[in-house]
Amino acid sequence: MESLPVGPMFAVMVVLILWSALFTAIEAAQQYLLARRRASRASDKPLARLSFPLASLILCNTFCRTLAVVIATLLALFTWLEKGPWLAWLGTSGALLVFADYLPRTLASRFPDAVLGLGNTLLGVPLKILYPAAWLLNGLSQLLLRPFARKARAVQQSDDEPPATPRAEQEQEQGNGRVHPISGIHALDNITVNDILVPRSEVDGINLDDPIGEIIEQLRLNRRTRLPVFHSDINQVEAVLNTRQIRHMLADASLTQEALLAACHEPYFVPESTPLQLQLLNFHKQQRRLGMVVDEYGEVLGIVTLEDILEEIVGEFESEHSLDNPHVHPQSDGRLMIDGAASIRELNKTLGWHLPCDGPKTLNGLVTEALETIPESPVCLKIGRYRLEIIETVDNRVSQVLVWHNSTVPTFS
Repeated sequence: MESLPVGPMFAVMVVLILWSALFTAIEAAQQYLLARRRASRASDKPLARLSFPLASLILCNTFCRTLAVVIATLLALFTWLEKGPWLAWLGTSGALLVFADYLPRTLASRFPDAVLGLGNTLLGVPLKILYPAAWLLNGLSQLLLRPFARKARAVQQSDDEPPATPRAEQEQEQGNGRVHPISGIHALDNITVNDILVPRSEVDGINLDDPIGEIIEQLRLNRRTRLPVFHSDINQVEAVLNTRQIRHMLADASLTQEALLAACHEPYFVPESTPLQLQLLNFHKQQRRLGMVVDEYGEVLGIVTLEDILEEIVGEFESEHSLDNPHVHPQSDGRLMIDGAASIRELNKTLGWHLPCDGPKTLNGLVTEALETIPESPVCLKIGRYRLEIIETVDNRVSQVLVWHNSTVPTFS
């Protein structure tokens, strides 16, 4: 301790606090701009966006603060001996709160675009390199929280246990297993954009990094009017293309990337928790028909269109359920073969069932959450009043599930 380099260590501690202040300011600016982006209009100036994963930013901020506290404790022990740890704790707490929290958050709220632009310039490449470590730690935290996550009904081992059916479900059940539709108004109050979005894995979009020839061929085969335009990944969406404006250039392959960009407009971002009724009004006010659905960190989850919301509203007011669902294949013994990608809400609407839909959105997600693993061989389980038999698993996804209701006894030949 006698040869401790006090001056250099103090300088390093100050630099760490300043870096922590920058990280905090960037995170606060990102949150501020995300909130402002939700209310942005098509004519507004495009807002700055984070060019690197937020998880890497949090990792570096935590590392800087921890190292600053360690250095401060060593310096305090060298200077004040026994009283050092207490003084180090008080000093670093005050310095971090003032210079690495309150002050940078205030500056970020006043100059969010400048702060985010500075962060993208200085930290874009380094934080992308650090992302694997941040992803690993984030995955570990999710693994630790997994036992506390709300799961589907527990898999029951005994067939003699009485089915846990709500009283309201028992009163609504009919002889054919279908129920009367609930009021559309009350249903839409509880439905959010996240419930009906098209997942990002199923979104068709234009990757500007592809050769123009491949883009033209993709547009020729596509039948959608509006497509998101991005670089490399849909998380980096830059615009939304109106295909009607460039359709005349597809026949003779005269489309250029400049003409494609000229037919685009700024993307419109929608928070995942927005109720459908509110989003319908927002589409009208913003004069939009497609929105990019984002989570609280600005990550793209998928898309939602005006047609999706109108279809949901019309479906809720139908007098009876439609049995036309391409994911459902009736079997001769009364059971149903259902694709794993089927939406749980659509199954409930089509079949009059009550599978839990407050967690996973697809049948594959419901099965894997209930089993807490991806089955490699045929497995049977019970969720509420429904029996499920996993028939096929492809590419780490449950692709085919045989389902039947407790009240429907399958007849085997």
